[in-house]
Amino acid sequence: MTIGVGGSNAVAELAKLTNMTGDVEPISSNEFTLRIAKAQQLMKDNNIEATYLDAGTNLYYFTGTKWYASERMVGAIIPQQGDIQYITPDFEVNTLRQYMTIEGKVNGWQEHENPYQLFIETLTNMGIDSGTIALDESTAFFIADGIKQCADTSKKDYQLINAKAITAGCRSQKSLAEIALLQQAKNMTMAVHKAVARILYQGISTQEVTDFIHQAHIKVGAAAGSYFCIVLFGVDSSYPHGVKTPKTLDINDIVLIDTGCQVAGYNSDITRTYVFGEANPRQRQMWLIEKNAQESAFNAARLGVPCGDVDIAARDYLASQSMGPDYQTPGCPHRTGHGIGLDIHEWPYLVRSDKTPLAVGMCFSNEPMLVVPNEFGVRLEDHFYMSEHGAKWFTEPSYSIDDPFGLSNN
Repeated sequence: MTIGVGGSNAVAELAKLTNMTGDVEPISSNEFTLRIAKAQQLMKDNNIEATYLDAGTNLYYFTGTKWYASERMVGAIIPQQGDIQYITPDFEVNTLRQYMTIEGKVNGWQEHENPYQLFIETLTNMGIDSGTIALDESTAFFIADGIKQCADTSKKDYQLINAKAITAGCRSQKSLAEIALLQQAKNMTMAVHKAVARILYQGISTQEVTDFIHQAHIKVGAAAGSYFCIVLFGVDSSYPHGVKTPKTLDINDIVLIDTGCQVAGYNSDITRTYVFGEANPRQRQMWLIEKNAQESAFNAARLGVPCGDVDIAARDYLASQSMGPDYQTPGCPHRTGHGIGLDIHEWPYLVRSDKTPLAVGMCFSNEPMLVVPNEFGVRLEDHFYMSEHGAKWFTEPSYSIDDPFGLSNN
């Protein structure tokens, strides 16, 4: 049997887990203030008069205000100069104030009124009658369209653009405080991975495994439990994001578990693949190719090189092993990795087309999954960040197919 797999049960493993969030330090109000200052500098550099942040992670990133998007417009405006202002339904004004870290004037609209017209009037009151207005790229179309129509009706000379230069320009490079939160989330999910491997038995369902992972994440301190969870056995693992009707676990099946949690809004996202039983030669061969592809990607991650070069390195290695080429299978059918932070997938991306230079503070998944159609899949997913000295792992990659968690070294 694979080392660290099977031999225990859910009750025993949950009992071993303890809260790991005792030393967690949330983002300070001073850091939110610095983020707004950086955004304003980028706006000046790009000749942007104001940036609208819609409810969601961009609003939280800059203001510390947690609010979820709905059919009602809720957001904030960062002017190139001056203080931020908020827009919300009038009946939510007092509630919104409770969630603010960075305070600002709150402009409320009644249910029969047009919030997009209020947006235009707020810009005018801020002294912004014309120029380029950046809209949070996650803003729903109905909001962006409503703003455009009201700007046209009001005969305002606004040019509406995507705010990615501001949002990604700030969020792509994480601070030390953000990296610490990401590290803690990943530490917690690794503890869960080790625990769930021990509860596996022949005939266990993916739902039972998923339920355990959720409870285990709560036990280690993730209040909301698992942020997501993918559990796949045997041939089902050849479908990267799962199947409609998952199979139960059989002896010598490949096990693929991809899960994560959040700590103060920051995400973990780690995948482990191993065998329940004894790996056969085919499984060993493909697992090792996947591990080497992941290592090739990591070794290509150097400060200043384009993000796409990391993807190319992994894909070139796979091609050298007669995998692919490109996105063909057997091989890797998707990009090598994604940025991570407040969103589980965010810019920049480790994909051939992304020319963004790797810079200090950038954080990525590294997961050039190997899919062997109608047989199995192998995804080894760990994350790294760019330090002043180059790429550094958040979590150590899997040790071997026989000892995925490196327990024989302890």
